[in-house]
Amino acid sequence: MGVSEIFCILGWLAIVFSKDVWWLDLGRFLVGCGIGVLSYVVPVYISEITPKNVRGAFTSLSELMIGCGKALTFLIGSLVNWRTVALIAIIPCLVHLLGLFFIPESPRWLAKCGRLKEFEAMLQILRGENADISQEAADIIEYIENLRWISEDGVLHLFQGKYAYSVMVAVGLMAFQEFGGLNGFSFYTSSIFELAGFSSNIGIIAAAVVQILMTTLGVLLIDKCGRRPLLMISTAGTCLGCVLTGFSFFLQDLQIGKEVIPILVLIGVLVYLGSFELGMGGIPWIIMSEIFPITIKSSAGSLVTLVNWMCSWVVSYAFDYLFEWSSAGTFFIFAVICGMGIIFINKLIPETRGVHLKKSKHHLLISNNKKNFVIYGIHHQCI
Repeated sequence: MGVSEIFCILGWLAIVFSKDVWWLDLGRFLVGCGIGVLSYVVPVYISEITPKNVRGAFTSLSELMIGCGKALTFLIGSLVNWRTVALIAIIPCLVHLLGLFFIPESPRWLAKCGRLKEFEAMLQILRGENADISQEAADIIEYIENLRWISEDGVLHLFQGKYAYSVMVAVGLMAFQEFGGLNGFSFYTSSIFELAGFSSNIGIIAAAVVQILMTTLGVLLIDKCGRRPLLMISTAGTCLGCVLTGFSFFLQDLQIGKEVIPILVLIGVLVYLGSFELGMGGIPWIIMSEIFPITIKSSAGSLVTLVNWMCSWVVSYAFDYLFEWSSAGTFFIFAVICGMGIIFINKLIPETRGVHLKKSKHHLLISNNKKNFVIYGIHHQCI
């Protein structure tokens, strides 16, 4: 995280002091490198330091902060120029960099490295001075000992049959997260509102408020309702938002209903962004941090993060061309992809609420659910 923030700071400085487009490209590249690593490391770190009963809520808090950050950036960007925005963006990077000196290292990582005294000390700090950590510490140590003879971290190991289900779930979620139109709605919010005849400033502020509220709701519900229900509701909502937005531009192409088009676009965009933040924004990262055993977690996380950002780039790059081809058709395509996402989640995504981040000698993620459940593509009866 520290190295990533240094990349971000250097990137923002390059943008602030840029003299031509190449400095802007360099700055964006450096910021992209930093954010690319942080987007994976942060949810994994949070999942490793928190108890299982609040793991989802704590990991979702990072998504809430991202939502707040986007909303604040929208507001600041409407008041000052882009160089000032880039300069302000350095502040949270510095705060995070300095804050790293005051937060503990992941106990699981310390145990894996054989630093057992530090491991117990950090776990005690995280759980509280008077908390009994003996059982949790013993579980982690047992887990680490089992890993010493089954260490399989490496990209090639990801393509073994026993990991196929986990990789398919994680990669599929990331693909649907991005190909469902996120960057189209996020990066072109102003253009969408303006082309529909709605005030872009009012629309952006409304979108920012809705995103914060829905992310907060997701944080409150994720460990009560579970991952799967929120993902289903979220994806269905994004599908509806795409349909409404696409239908409004379809009416515009037909030159009918001019009075309702701006309101319909506003509703569609808000439904999409709000629904996305409820589940699809953060839960794929949470599930990704939960379903991979530590033996392949680093390589699996790298692969999944790479897929996410590649899909993000494709949508960002293609959206303008698609929108020029057909504004209505663009959103209908996104709606179809979101609909496919609903089927994917319903058929393949396991419920990971309350699952321990541990693994038995049989390479299985053990669930506290008392029903049949799917683990790495195999059905097992919970013991």
